Amino acid sequence: MRIVFVDTYYRRFLKKHYADHPSLESESYESQRQSLIDARFGTSDFYSKYLNEFGCEAIDLIVNCRPLQSAWLHENVSGSSALALPIPHRFYRVPVIGRTLAGLPGFIDVVLAQIEALKPDILYCHDLSFFPGAVLKRIKSHVRLVVGQIASPLPPKSFLEDYDLILTSLPHFVSRIREAGVRSEYFRLGFDPRMANMFEGVPRDLDVSFVGGIGRSHKNAISLLEHLAHHTPIRIFGYGIEGIPADSPIVERHEGEVWGLEMYRVLARSRITINRHIGIAENYANNMRLYEATGMGALLLTEEKDNLGDIFEPGREVETYSNRDEIVEKINALLRGNRLEEVAAAGQARTLREHSYQERMKELVVILTKYLRESPGR
Repeated sequence: MRIVFVDTYYRRFLKKHYADHPSLESESYESQRQSLIDARFGTSDFYSKYLNEFGCEAIDLIVNCRPLQSAWLHENVSGSSALALPIPHRFYRVPVIGRTLAGLPGFIDVVLAQIEALKPDILYCHDLSFFPGAVLKRIKSHVRLVVGQIASPLPPKSFLEDYDLILTSLPHFVSRIREAGVRSEYFRLGFDPRMANMFEGVPRDLDVSFVGGIGRSHKNAISLLEHLAHHTPIRIFGYGIEGIPADSPIVERHEGEVWGLEMYRVLARSRITINRHIGIAENYANNMRLYEATGMGALLLTEEKDNLGDIFEPGREVETYSNRDEIVEKINALLRGNRLEEVAAAGQARTLREHSYQERMKELVVILTKYLRESPGR
């Protein structure tokens, strides 16, 4: 089966990546796309690589990057590419994108042209807020199965109801999506072992780290991080520092934003890394850091959650906390004791054995094959 993955990247990452590579914007579409994938933001090519190894034909599109999509448009319109398609005249507008188009036809128009050129059996969208329902209806006229995946707040029902299937790593979202009239399955996140191999041998010179958002939208983490800054040697990496008061202890411990490979390097340097979930997770363990931290060989210290035992064995493969005093006690005990490396190694072994993207893609092929067979020809 041919699968086209549609993904959006954080604008802060895109801005930094192009600033760090000033000539990239003038390069070809494929050069830009490969540069972005090689930076290992989000799920990068972690799905497509292993699906391709299993005999699928999987292609990644990064659809909210203006220079990248501009290059595709230029190459196709100019005839310099083997694909020379007319760009649709319809102009769909998504509110969060609208004003950034900078003279391009709408981002969605370009994506529609790419999809029509690639003719996938399955369109797999990692951002359910990107395609309005009217656009999904058009896509479904020539794609056999339209699939979405989500681990963030659900968008309005109008953005959901035209998917044939929505996968989610949040167990409690499955029933909510089904109640909206859309088929849904539980599908966990994972880790790509290539990242661990890339940073093998990096000195673990950070006793405790936190990597993630620290701005106003992550306000529940602020008091915890301030407490840890007072009582542990934590170093903090993440976006949102501009929203933190100047007298907060977080500011002194903040080491800047890290994305993609830089984030993996921080985890490779960390002996212990702290994880916390956003509110929509409720009492379920579910975020990428569970797998990224353990996969990189850091000891994961995460909140107690109802389903954590289904993913890791607390006390042997990861450590847990239920309040800010307990987390300080555990950090200090681990740094003084002799269990830290043992737990970290056990957690890494579990992730590499059971939670790699190679294993996840085996599961995904089964799911997609089932639903593709059940889908009517369109």
